[in-house]
Amino acid sequence: MAIALYDLSVGNYLQALGAVAGFLDRGLAHCSDNNIDPDEIVGTRLFPDMLPFHFQVQSVAHHSLGAIQGVKAGLFQPPPQIPVGDYAGLQAMITAAQAGLQSLSAEEVNALEGREVKFKTVAFELPFVAENFLLSVSLPNFYFHATTAYDILRMKGVPIGKRDFMGKMRLKT
Repeated sequence: MAIALYDLSVGNYLQALGAVAGFLDRGLAHCSDNNIDPDEIVGTRLFPDMLPFHFQVQSVAHHSLGAIQGVKAGLFQPPPQIPVGDYAGLQAMITAAQAGLQSLSAEEVNALEGREVKFKTVAFELPFVAENFLLSVSLPNFYFHATTAYDILRMKGVPIGKRDFMGKMRLKT
Protein backbone atom coordinates (compact mmCIF):
# COMPACT_ATOMS: atom_id res chain seq x y z
CA MET A 1 0.00 0.00 0.00
CA ALA A 2 1.36 3.39 -0.97
CA ILE A 3 1.32 6.18 1.58
CA ALA A 4 -0.08 9.46 0.34
CA LEU A 5 1.69 12.79 0.74
CA TYR A 6 -1.32 14.12 2.65
CA ASP A 7 -1.01 11.38 5.27
CA LEU A 8 2.76 11.85 5.58
CA SER A 9 2.52 15.60 6.02
CA VAL A 10 -0.87 16.98 6.98
CA GLY A 11 -1.78 13.90 9.01
CA ASN A 12 1.39 14.25 11.08
CA TYR A 13 1.06 18.02 11.38
CA LEU A 14 -2.50 17.78 12.66
CA GLN A 15 -1.66 15.08 15.19
CA ALA A 16 1.23 17.06 16.61
CA LEU A 17 -0.55 20.43 16.42
CA GLY A 18 -3.35 18.91 18.50
CA ALA A 19 -0.72 17.86 21.01
CA VAL A 20 0.90 21.31 21.01
CA ALA A 21 -2.50 22.95 21.53
CA GLY A 22 -3.10 20.53 24.39
CA PHE A 23 0.17 21.15 26.18
CA LEU A 24 -0.21 24.91 25.68
CA ASP A 25 -3.60 24.59 27.40
CA ARG A 26 -1.98 22.59 30.20
CA GLY A 27 0.68 25.30 30.49
CA LEU A 28 -1.98 27.98 30.83
CA ALA A 29 -3.82 25.95 33.49
CA HIS A 30 -0.55 25.43 35.38
CA CYS A 31 0.10 29.17 35.32
CA SER A 32 -3.41 29.89 36.56
CA ASP A 33 -3.19 27.30 39.33
CA ASN A 34 0.16 28.66 40.50
CA ASN A 35 -0.43 32.40 40.09
CA ILE A 36 2.14 32.66 37.30
CA ASP A 37 1.74 35.15 34.48
CA PRO A 38 1.78 32.93 31.34
CA ASP A 39 3.46 35.72 29.42
CA GLU A 40 6.56 35.11 31.57
CA ILE A 41 7.02 31.85 29.64
CA VAL A 42 6.95 33.54 26.23
CA GLY A 43 10.59 34.65 26.39
CA THR A 44 11.94 31.57 28.19
CA ARG A 45 14.90 29.73 26.65
CA LEU A 46 16.28 26.29 27.41
CA PHE A 47 19.80 27.61 27.02
CA PRO A 48 21.09 31.14 26.43
CA ASP A 49 22.01 30.52 22.78
CA MET A 50 18.66 28.90 21.91
CA LEU A 51 15.69 30.85 20.63
CA PRO A 52 12.84 31.50 23.09
CA PHE A 53 9.50 29.80 23.59
CA HIS A 54 7.60 32.19 21.33
CA PHE A 55 9.94 31.40 18.42
CA GLN A 56 9.49 27.66 19.00
CA VAL A 57 5.70 27.91 18.85
CA GLN A 58 5.78 30.27 15.85
CA SER A 59 8.06 27.81 14.07
CA VAL A 60 5.65 24.95 14.71
CA ALA A 61 3.00 26.89 12.80
CA HIS A 62 5.46 27.96 10.11
CA HIS A 63 6.77 24.44 9.48
CA SER A 64 3.27 22.99 9.21
CA LEU A 65 0.70 25.17 7.47
CA GLY A 66 3.49 27.48 6.29
CA ALA A 67 5.33 24.54 4.72
CA ILE A 68 2.29 23.46 2.72
CA GLN A 69 1.73 27.07 1.63
CA GLY A 70 5.40 27.26 0.62
CA VAL A 71 5.15 24.09 -1.44
CA LYS A 72 2.07 25.48 -3.18
CA ALA A 73 3.93 28.71 -3.95
CA GLY A 74 7.14 26.90 -4.93
CA LEU A 75 9.12 28.84 -2.32
CA PHE A 76 9.66 28.35 1.40
CA GLN A 77 11.60 30.84 3.50
CA PRO A 78 12.32 31.18 7.21
CA PRO A 79 9.50 32.88 9.08
CA PRO A 80 9.40 36.65 8.99
CA GLN A 81 10.16 38.58 12.15
CA ILE A 82 6.89 38.20 14.03
CA PRO A 83 6.25 40.44 17.02
CA VAL A 84 6.67 38.51 20.26
CA GLY A 85 3.07 38.87 21.41
CA ASP A 86 1.63 36.98 24.35
CA TYR A 87 0.85 33.42 25.37
CA ALA A 88 -2.75 33.69 24.13
CA GLY A 89 -1.47 34.86 20.76
CA LEU A 90 0.73 31.79 20.49
CA GLN A 91 -2.25 29.59 21.24
CA ALA A 92 -4.23 31.40 18.54
CA MET A 93 -1.39 30.85 16.07
CA ILE A 94 -1.54 27.09 16.65
CA THR A 95 -5.33 27.09 16.32
CA ALA A 96 -5.05 28.99 13.03
CA ALA A 97 -2.48 26.50 11.69
CA GLN A 98 -4.79 23.62 12.60
CA ALA A 99 -7.75 25.28 10.90
CA GLY A 100 -5.73 26.03 7.78
CA LEU A 101 -4.54 22.44 7.50
CA GLN A 102 -8.00 21.04 8.19
CA SER A 103 -9.32 23.08 5.27
CA LEU A 104 -7.02 21.25 2.84
CA SER A 105 -8.29 18.21 0.98
CA ALA A 106 -6.20 15.09 0.57
CA GLU A 107 -6.48 15.48 -3.21
CA GLU A 108 -5.17 19.05 -3.04
CA VAL A 109 -2.09 18.05 -1.03
CA ASN A 110 -1.44 14.81 -2.93
CA ALA A 111 -1.44 16.81 -6.17
CA LEU A 112 1.66 18.66 -4.89
CA GLU A 113 3.79 15.53 -5.20
CA GLY A 114 6.73 16.14 -7.51
CA ARG A 115 6.21 19.91 -7.52
CA GLU A 116 9.41 21.92 -7.37
CA VAL A 117 9.97 24.02 -4.25
CA LYS A 118 12.95 26.13 -3.28
CA PHE A 119 14.05 26.57 0.31
CA LYS A 120 15.61 30.02 0.35
CA THR A 121 17.41 31.93 3.07
CA VAL A 122 19.58 35.04 2.89
CA ALA A 123 22.66 32.79 2.64
CA PHE A 124 21.54 29.97 0.32
CA GLU A 125 18.86 28.42 -1.86
CA LEU A 126 18.17 24.68 -2.03
CA PRO A 127 16.04 22.97 -4.70
CA PHE A 128 13.59 20.21 -3.69
CA VAL A 129 10.53 18.40 -4.87
CA ALA A 130 7.58 18.77 -2.52
CA GLU A 131 7.74 15.38 -0.82
CA ASN A 132 11.48 15.60 -0.16
CA PHE A 133 11.16 19.12 1.20
CA LEU A 134 8.32 18.13 3.54
CA LEU A 135 10.02 14.92 4.71
CA SER A 136 13.62 16.14 5.02
CA VAL A 137 13.24 19.80 5.99
CA SER A 138 9.78 20.67 7.19
CA LEU A 139 8.86 17.69 9.37
CA PRO A 140 12.23 17.51 11.19
CA ASN A 141 12.07 21.24 11.91
CA PHE A 142 8.42 20.97 12.94
CA TYR A 143 9.16 18.23 15.48
CA PHE A 144 12.31 19.96 16.73
CA HIS A 145 10.42 23.16 17.55
CA ALA A 146 7.42 21.29 19.03
CA THR A 147 9.80 19.32 21.25
CA THR A 148 11.64 22.45 22.35
CA ALA A 149 8.37 24.21 23.23
CA TYR A 150 7.32 21.11 25.19
CA ASP A 151 10.68 21.02 26.98
CA ILE A 152 10.43 24.67 27.99
CA LEU A 153 7.01 24.05 29.54
CA ARG A 154 8.39 21.01 31.38
CA MET A 155 11.31 23.11 32.60
CA LYS A 156 8.79 25.63 33.93
CA GLY A 157 7.07 22.89 35.94
CA VAL A 158 4.07 22.20 33.73
CA PRO A 159 2.92 18.63 34.50
CA ILE A 160 2.98 17.14 31.00
CA GLY A 161 4.38 13.85 29.78
CA LYS A 162 5.06 11.82 26.69
CA ARG A 163 1.39 11.12 26.01
CA ASP A 164 0.74 14.86 25.94
CA PHE A 165 3.43 15.22 23.27
CA MET A 166 2.16 12.37 21.12
CA GLY A 167 -1.35 13.76 20.69
CA LYS A 168 -4.28 11.80 19.37
CA MET A 169 -2.97 8.69 17.67
CA ARG A 170 -4.51 7.58 14.38
CA LEU A 171 -5.77 4.15 15.42
CA LYS A 172 -7.27 1.49 13.20
CA THR A 173 -11.00 2.03 12.99
